[in-house]
Amino acid sequence: MKAKLSILILLYGFISLAQNNGFTTNEISINQYVDGTLLTPTNVTQPNLAIIIGGSGPTDRDGNQNFLKNNSLKKLAESLSNKSIATFRYDKRVVKQIRIGQIDKNIRFDDFVEDAISVLDYFIKSNRFNHIYIIGHSQGSLVGMLAAKNGADGFISIAGVAQPIDNIVIEQIEKTYPIFSKDAKRVFNTLRKGKKTNNYPAELASIFNKDVQGFIINWMEYNPEDEIKKLKIPVLILQGKKDLQVEIKEATQLNKAVPQSKLAIIELMNHVLVSIEGDNVENSKSYNEPSRKISDVLINEILDFMK
Repeated sequence: MKAKLSILILLYGFISLAQNNGFTTNEISINQYVDGTLLTPTNVTQPNLAIIIGGSGPTDRDGNQNFLKNNSLKKLAESLSNKSIATFRYDKRVVKQIRIGQIDKNIRFDDFVEDAISVLDYFIKSNRFNHIYIIGHSQGSLVGMLAAKNGADGFISIAGVAQPIDNIVIEQIEKTYPIFSKDAKRVFNTLRKGKKTNNYPAELASIFNKDVQGFIINWMEYNPEDEIKKLKIPVLILQGKKDLQVEIKEATQLNKAVPQSKLAIIELMNHVLVSIEGDNVENSKSYNEPSRKISDVLINEILDFMK
């Protein structure tokens, strides 16, 4: 009898949780490269959909990487879906490659763009949703800009940069390792010509490893400030004041490129979308603290834009 009672408690606990969430969950494979999670609100017949694209590195659908778990994108998706917005978030193709031990060393930035376009096309053809928006976080902002031209109804950039990636990296090196800034500029000048090189300091190997140079060469072809101008849809630009990785000037520059866009600088939000009251130590620790609550201001700005 005791065992039966425990099972019933567990069963009713699960049902209650599903009801409180206000959405259903479905795992979807778009194609051989893209697997993701669709959250569909239970209280709307044909909701708006937000496609969420993650940032740089091997970022999974929840916004996590090895040894860094903050669930930023999972919290973003669930918060929106609890407010009647359907969401789809997916693993970057490199995450799947790592899991099966078959990493493509020739992967290009354009591959990420093609994946995002495939996701957008899949949901457009499904005819299940009212309007479809793309939300791009960090590197995903540029990916989202390039994909959104293919039929999205709106575009949202979170912590996106306005400059080409070589300018961003050089700025970061000038702040942290200024002794290597000339070397970085020289390497980027070579890459800009479409050529790979072994001539870089060992200290910059994590940036200029020859295996990733082809990816960087392709990435450098795009200037976000130019790409966002090509969008003929509503645009929302969001940036946190506590972001340790992306400066506010990047958001304001994107906004200037598209004056009709809406810009919101969120006072306490950092790069992983949570509010930080303290110093940089607290900020850095939050990258590995999944229990932190996502910024309410962020969710409200997105909801206002989409509704």
